[in-house]
Amino acid sequence: MPDAHTNEFDIVIAGAGMVGASLACLLAESSLRIALIDRNPLVRENEAIDQQRSNEKFDPRVSAISKASQQLFQQLGVWEDMKATRVCNYTAMEVWDAEGTGCINFSADEINQAELGSIVENSIIIAALHKRIAQLENVFPITPFSIESLEHIEREDGSIVKLNADDGQAIRAPLVIAADGANSKLRQLANFECREWDYEQHALVTTVRTQQSHNNTALQRFMETGPLAFLPLHGTVEDETEHFCSIVWSMLPDQAARVLSLSEAEFNTELGAALEFKLGPIEWSDKRFVFPLRQRHALDYVKEGIVLVGDAAHTIHPLAGQGVNLGLLDAKALAEELQRGVGAGRSVADPTVLLRYQRRRKGNNLSMMWLMEGFKRLFAQQDLSIRWLRNIGMNAADKMKPIKNQMMRKAMGLDS
Repeated sequence: MPDAHTNEFDIVIAGAGMVGASLACLLAESSLRIALIDRNPLVRENEAIDQQRSNEKFDPRVSAISKASQQLFQQLGVWEDMKATRVCNYTAMEVWDAEGTGCINFSADEINQAELGSIVENSIIIAALHKRIAQLENVFPITPFSIESLEHIEREDGSIVKLNADDGQAIRAPLVIAADGANSKLRQLANFECREWDYEQHALVTTVRTQQSHNNTALQRFMETGPLAFLPLHGTVEDETEHFCSIVWSMLPDQAARVLSLSEAEFNTELGAALEFKLGPIEWSDKRFVFPLRQRHALDYVKEGIVLVGDAAHTIHPLAGQGVNLGLLDAKALAEELQRGVGAGRSVADPTVLLRYQRRRKGNNLSMMWLMEGFKRLFAQQDLSIRWLRNIGMNAADKMKPIKNQMMRKAMGLDS
């Protein structure tokens, strides 16, 4: 990996997580000098992958990778590394209403696909991307770099954004890309206006081992207090059975605090009952983590030499697992527009170039956000007539193959 010989670059990407690291890899073939900054050092080559291979535990943070995202990782040359570590392709999904008989089943066979998507631990994705970044000649990781402030500097050759770190470091570029997550420091410093609200739910995540095999099927049960998802995982080196799942359990804050305080045996019993013992009793569960759920969307993604991507621009309810996939589509669209603009002789910070990215992504992101909000509100309704209509609708949709197949293709990113 080359060293940065200057503190001035063409582009600074703030955030070396899944979206920021993918964007850096997407710009690898360009002539641009790119700085990749993060509060934490990048993963050393094979460090996390070797750890995952030898560890009997899972990363509690997982992502449901769509077919479109998988194709992007293949394009970047990192998918094989992920597969060689631990990836679980799921071929079916069952969704049902806890308050009735409504149920809908999705199968990859129905749309002639090998799988609906893949469940991958976040640490495995990041390790593979960081390994790739170490091979790139035009990407310069500068870590740790914790942003303290930003300045806009006017020069004869154009405007420059200067980022100042809390340890005295400084870095400059005409364009800074904020890929620094839902609590983006850059978004706050640049005063991007957002619409946001609490879902009044917390998400509990952990890994469990079930008595019965998951059969590569994702399960989701909609309850009054929020959805419960079981996402299939491949086994560990010590236990290669297909009995491990990552769970995301959305619930009211008081309920989350209570469930977090349960013993492992008590939690396992309550969780098994919440899934109606679809996979038998829960035999083991890992450490539990809880975080609040909040929806947020920036009114604009572009402002004075700064662009938002991924969770820095939008966060949605995890009930459909679309958050990281939307962020990766942001990265792909922004990379394409930057390369197109530079090829036409434009500056990387040209508003015409950046607003093309915003137009491509803002509508799609909002559509997915409102769809998830609609689902969340629909299943929270306990009025008897609404519950009856909801269950009738789910059962009807399950029988309408063209509509159901279109839903699957949309979720997989096969139909843009």
